[in-house]
Amino acid sequence: MIFDSSVNLNLQDTDVRLMLAVQGDDASAFEELMLRYQNRVLSLLRHLIGNRDAAEDLTQEVFLRVFRARKNYRPEAKFTTWLFTITNNVAFNALRTRIRKPEVQLGVSQNEEDPNSQKHLAEDLILASSGTIPTRQLDKLELKQMVQLAVDSLGERQRWAILLHKFEGKSYQEIAEIMEMTPQAVKSLLCRARLNLRDALQGYMQRGKKVKS
Repeated sequence: MIFDSSVNLNLQDTDVRLMLAVQGDDASAFEELMLRYQNRVLSLLRHLIGNRDAAEDLTQEVFLRVFRARKNYRPEAKFTTWLFTITNNVAFNALRTRIRKPEVQLGVSQNEEDPNSQKHLAEDLILASSGTIPTRQLDKLELKQMVQLAVDSLGERQRWAILLHKFEGKSYQEIAEIMEMTPQAVKSLLCRARLNLRDALQGYMQRGKKVKS
């Protein structure tokens, strides 16, 4: 198989080489990719979907799809771009199902998330949205509730874009490929998401106002 120069550069990526081995039915390579990425996929899905049990099921679905689609994989971009494109499709299929079947609850349970994880998420989101350090200290429970409401207040596409950009370090171009948008549309989406987060978080952190659900 002959690849162009950009593909040859991607072949230096160990993830790409592992996925090509998976394409050749190497089970150990697939296991290695799962070990590398299942926790990251789970974390993204948990914050997007809002329920750990549902996110765990969807993470399994993501890697099942990766395996099923292995023969169609082409090393034309980063492996993570391809992986998160599949994650995007699985997540939004689940969200559409929730809209059609509202009795299926995917909401966050009150005791489900690790408070320490939520604390770090809160700090990251506050810095991402306003560029400032919180002016008052919050206890862990208050942080958890505030972050949950702020993130839930975003639309799913804004939430997904923020997670990919802030926590996975994806560029506008990579997010555009994952979400099937133009880079300019991604830039606009992220701008709106940051403004919404700032509005939801800044007043509460500075003046103690509750975030609107």
